[in-house]
Amino acid sequence: MNKRTEAAPLAVFRILFGLMMFLSLIRFWANGWIEQLYIEPSFHFSYYGFEWVQPLGDFTYILFLICGLSALMVAIGFKYRIAILIFFLSFTYIELLDKTTYLNHYYFISCLSFLLIFLPAHRYFSLDAKNKPDKANFYIPQWSVDAIKILLSIVYVYAGLAKLNSDWLIKAMPLKIWLPSKYDIPFLGDLLQEEWVHYAFSWGGAGYDLLIPFLLWYRKTRWIGFVLVVVFHVLTRVLFPIGMFPFIMIVSALIFFNAGFHHKILLFISKILNISKQVWDAKVKTVSAKTTQTFQLYVVVGFVIFQLLFPWRYVLYPGELFWTEEGYRFSWRVMLMEKAGYAQFKIKDGQTGTQFFVDNSDFLNSFQEKQMSFQPDFILEYAHFLGEHFSQQGHQHVEVYVESYVALNGRLSQPFIDPTVNLLEVKDNFCPKTWILPFNDKIIGL
Repeated sequence: MNKRTEAAPLAVFRILFGLMMFLSLIRFWANGWIEQLYIEPSFHFSYYGFEWVQPLGDFTYILFLICGLSALMVAIGFKYRIAILIFFLSFTYIELLDKTTYLNHYYFISCLSFLLIFLPAHRYFSLDAKNKPDKANFYIPQWSVDAIKILLSIVYVYAGLAKLNSDWLIKAMPLKIWLPSKYDIPFLGDLLQEEWVHYAFSWGGAGYDLLIPFLLWYRKTRWIGFVLVVVFHVLTRVLFPIGMFPFIMIVSALIFFNAGFHHKILLFISKILNISKQVWDAKVKTVSAKTTQTFQLYVVVGFVIFQLLFPWRYVLYPGELFWTEEGYRFSWRVMLMEKAGYAQFKIKDGQTGTQFFVDNSDFLNSFQEKQMSFQPDFILEYAHFLGEHFSQQGHQHVEVYVESYVALNGRLSQPFIDPTVNLLEVKDNFCPKTWILPFNDKIIGL
């Protein structure tokens, strides 16, 4: 906790993180996804406890603009503390707008940006350091660099542990479903039809996630580990449409290299920007600041402990995790399931018994309907929305029921939600969802 290290690795991480986020937001805007995902839908699925996060209509573009500009300010280190705080708040607000768009790497970005709020990433090679040389430092606390390494290690190791289950290792599911569909990929298409390749990818993926942090931490295997990071994430980018995430992970892995390597990166950036790094360094203090950062350290330690414990909350729930998904999100479980569902909602008058069925396309787009059909909390929230909607239309004594079936990792469809339960009488909370029907199979693993 008392060790010091050179600030170059954290400075490089700040620059590359900010640039990657800026480019990601431009890509999101250019593809028309702001309109498609956040403005066009008339209904948005909320996270429990964050129902107050509401769509902003056309002002969503302004939110993305603020987020993008703050990312650019983070990259150049201008008003860094304010910029990273604004980026964290705006990006996380966007993420909370609709849980239909939930992805592990969006959560990862929120975690990283929160962590960066408490790290001195602006003390070196930044506009803040240039404008206030008395607060610039060539050295920073060692824990401020290690915190990012630890977070990356948690992501990898927990993703690897999640793959130690019978579906992934023994049945090669869901890769046995996904990979053959990539038949049109040059050179790899035919190979991806082979069953042994499905098992090689499954076992290799689990081994990669579990071993890569140790290869990156250990100096003698660091380059081997980084080459594997590049190969793995480039391959996943070719096979699966997961956006900028592979490149973000590749860039993040650079934090494990020593300061000398990062000084070379900064020298390269200096030449592009026509900046003299030598003159810059000469103006920077060559000793660390005397002031302590006790508060920041406590926050970072607390955050790391939270990340270590929170993914295990699923053990508090009965039933199969992949079936109920209680405790599934925010636990670094990446691409472990292929689920398809069917959900037919019935609106019933509790007194007269008259009833009718709902056409989900009247309220949801195809992506929302797909995600809703196999996730219990989505189904419950949508049921309450339907109850309120039809009550406002003048229907009396409204009750909402659903007939639903879900297929998990290649299995035949099974009944999912108890069709006799009036979902309007069920309130969302953190308690086990007893209205989910049992899973008629068993998946062995963590």
